[in-house]
Amino acid sequence: MNASPNIVILGAGFAALTAVRELRKRAPNAHLTLIAPKAEFVYLPSLIWIPSGLRKGSDLVLPLNRFLQDHKVEFFAGRVTGLEDGGRTVLTDAGSVYNDALLIATGGRFIKKLPGIEHALTLCEGIASAEAIRDRVNAMTSGRIALGFGGNPNEPSAMRGGPMFELLFGLDTLLRQQGKRKNIELTFFNAAAEPGKRLGEKAVSGLLAEMAKRRIDTHLGHKPLGFSEKGVDTEGGHINADLILFMPGLTGPAWAAEAGLPLTPGGFFKADEFCQVAGAHNVFVAGDAGSFPGPDWMPKQAHMADLQAKAAAENLLLALDGKPASARFKIELICIVDTIDKGILVYRDLKRSFLLPSSRLFHWAKRYFEGHYLKIFRQ
Repeated sequence: MNASPNIVILGAGFAALTAVRELRKRAPNAHLTLIAPKAEFVYLPSLIWIPSGLRKGSDLVLPLNRFLQDHKVEFFAGRVTGLEDGGRTVLTDAGSVYNDALLIATGGRFIKKLPGIEHALTLCEGIASAEAIRDRVNAMTSGRIALGFGGNPNEPSAMRGGPMFELLFGLDTLLRQQGKRKNIELTFFNAAAEPGKRLGEKAVSGLLAEMAKRRIDTHLGHKPLGFSEKGVDTEGGHINADLILFMPGLTGPAWAAEAGLPLTPGGFFKADEFCQVAGAHNVFVAGDAGSFPGPDWMPKQAHMADLQAKAAAENLLLALDGKPASARFKIELICIVDTIDKGILVYRDLKRSFLLPSSRLFHWAKRYFEGHYLKIFRQ
């Protein structure tokens, strides 16, 4: 390996920052460059707590200046627009950056193709969207909120349903605390008759039982057709709604088509079990931007992104040394479906899956993990 290879990491989310830490630990002399629009990290899993006021947007945004300085990382402010030379040159709106090895960790994007999608708010789009949900809910005194999530028809696993279950149960708790629940109805809709099946059979039955316990209406097994000011149109009929909260399916980054690298039908960078982009020299991917071999329930979540990033970083350095990749990431789903005051633990790996019922312990475990994770970047 070159004494100080130029390694470029794209993104500033979970996968990107885990990769930085792993690369610096394993290659103290490498020249690392991080490319992202801003030198800041947004802790997206806690967006679910903004509508209830448990968190403010400012609580979840961390400047990365100290982290980058401590890990001796050069920051390049820019939005990626494409790649050239098989990935050796990264094109951005602020110029181009050369590399000896590239790790793509920019995340994916939501598929916003349904007619009238502008009438729906998407929680995981960021802090502004979560705050808009908070303001709309606080202004309501009666009516109906319809919540649902979609998928990628060409890659069924590319969905983010967990946060919508959390938002659903969290809003029910919030509205009860505010004394408004009796006047505001909640309807959960999904194209699948058994939503959340990727979490495991026990999780599906547990989540549906929780909805029934909370008197949340369901509209399941009917594909959404579009949205309007009046509500949600599906193949099974119309849902009247005063507020629509919808998480579309995921696809790869907007610039993926300009990268010149193999993509899956779902629009993601096609990776192997070692996180290397198919047919690309010294190009690796981790997190939501990639599509990896594995079971159809393999999640797109922060924990999975971290596991992939560690394997990708190790294999990237092996590639620079001219050695074959050997690090594989563990396929594991860990999710605490939070309800503001309690939480439901869901776990799944290749051998087992289980659900542990609602408990205050899991809510506080989720808060503890948030603090533990953010402490890394606040030091």
